[in-house]
Amino acid sequence: MTRYSKLARVFFVEEPMYDAKEDFNQISRDEGSGVHIVVPHLSCGSINQNIRLKILLKSLVEAYSINDYLLWYYSPMALEFSDHLSPRMIVYDCMDELSAFKFAPASLNSLELKLFSKSDVVFTGGQMLYEAKKSRHHNIFPFPSSIDKDHFYKARANKKDPEDQKRISSPRLGFYGVIDERFDIDLINEVATIRPDWQFVMLGPVVKIDPATLPQKQNIHWLGSKTYNELPEYLSGWDICIIPFVLNESTRFISPTKTPEYLAAGKPVISTAINDVMNPYEKLGLVHIIRSPEEFVVTANKILNNHDRAKWLGMVDYYLAGISWDRTFSGMHSTIRTTMKKIEIADLANEENYV
Repeated sequence: MTRYSKLARVFFVEEPMYDAKEDFNQISRDEGSGVHIVVPHLSCGSINQNIRLKILLKSLVEAYSINDYLLWYYSPMALEFSDHLSPRMIVYDCMDELSAFKFAPASLNSLELKLFSKSDVVFTGGQMLYEAKKSRHHNIFPFPSSIDKDHFYKARANKKDPEDQKRISSPRLGFYGVIDERFDIDLINEVATIRPDWQFVMLGPVVKIDPATLPQKQNIHWLGSKTYNELPEYLSGWDICIIPFVLNESTRFISPTKTPEYLAAGKPVISTAINDVMNPYEKLGLVHIIRSPEEFVVTANKILNNHDRAKWLGMVDYYLAGISWDRTFSGMHSTIRTTMKKIEIADLANEENYV
């Protein structure tokens, strides 16, 4: 979106906040990216939420004279308050199988089918998700998440340890991300029990699960949420990065962005057998896949005892050289332009047939 803001105005509509006496849009323009960030603030009134969001969206379109535009959806649920709009084209950027997530709305699947029928082009956030969705749309393409390499490369040179991490001894095995039903609590608990001398540093908010279910051990450190800018400092102090996801429907199609981010930081990675981590990262010898706590311990031991990582790091950098947000944006934009041209040709043909 920051790259698109250099070509046109971008309005990114966030989830609503329920904290207002009267409904209103809070609109700010990010000076660094140029993206207009729209946060709907709703009161606790009795009128249907989607009707109120529709009114706020209509007022946004009118206030900013948005006449010739593209709609870009990250969630089918947004159809409930935006299906009255008449964009030039619709993009569905399908980043996850949202219906498999805990507390997913019952209407999500039917709304996704509707969004597929309305969309002119569909992108998926990974190869497995593409394989699952490709039969549902005639113009669908996989675009795995990219990374801001320069940002995470900082971890390779950083020597500063954050205050809440300084007291934690080594070796450190770290994770950052949302800690929810996808996070393998039992795996972390068992490995931490087997190796009480290893320190597990966990960063991120706890959502959709009871925090009381998290294992409380002296060598497991739940440090809470950190900002994007803080992550390289934490990463630089870790010996191993981990992706401890359970294997179920909610993780079957995920493509964790943290995989290439960890690698950009120059850190060895241990992951459970997530499809989009095994292919391509395990196949290329960049990431270690484990399937049990015992295998985790054996793998981590090998990593911690291997002090010559020059060849592996060279392979990592060779792979990372081929991915970037610029390339992702270029590919998406090219696909959109091609689709737009086809729409214009079809519209012209329809006009000629009508005449």
